[in-house]
Amino acid sequence: MSEEFIEEFISEYLPYILRIPCVLIALTVHEVCHGYAALWLGDTTARDAGRLSLNPIHHLSLMGCLFMVIFGFGFAKPVPINPSRFEKVKNRRVGMAITAIAGPLSNFLMSAVGVLIYVILYRLNYAGIIVFMTADFAYYVFYVLMMLLEVFIMLNISLAVFNMIPIPPLDGSKILLAFLPERVSFYAYKYERQIMAVLFILIWLGAFSGIISTAVTSLAEGMIRCADFIVGIFI
Repeated sequence: MSEEFIEEFISEYLPYILRIPCVLIALTVHEVCHGYAALWLGDTTARDAGRLSLNPIHHLSLMGCLFMVIFGFGFAKPVPINPSRFEKVKNRRVGMAITAIAGPLSNFLMSAVGVLIYVILYRLNYAGIIVFMTADFAYYVFYVLMMLLEVFIMLNISLAVFNMIPIPPLDGSKILLAFLPERVSFYAYKYERQIMAVLFILIWLGAFSGIISTAVTSLAEGMIRCADFIVGIFI
């Protein structure tokens, strides 16, 4: 294979291929954290349904995965939660808010870990500490590894930001509903499927692309600057 073909493949096609494992990890951990948050509150429904597994097959939605690969943000099969079984909180809506925020928070934490590794590798490479077998091998391995981290970081931030939008059935709506009158929650859950259908159409039309892209880019740049400052103290 020519060097031109390799470079074209890496720049044009590899980012989409790398999205697949990143999507599997991001969505799976997101849903498992919902389940563990509910379990911590006393609800064993997710555990009983086998949804605390890190096996992606138990969590993934075909449409949600396609949205993640194509648009950069999407969803998985919702973890079953029974608010009536919450024992640590009296207000069920507060319990739902706690379980809801666990998912996006896990994605923010994973993106933070990815940013830290990215900055460390970048600084080690810049300092000439990372050494591979040959110059070409080092270039391609390092480039692909950094691209993988970039995709992982951006997808996790995108998933977190998207899910924090306060529109049912996204996690942000459950957090918001904890602070609104009960009648609002009643109608939000009653018409959740209809709202979800409209949400899918808006996603397909790219209604959120600009807002999410701006928010994700700003967050990623801010996290990288913070990590670079911290890592720069040691490297």
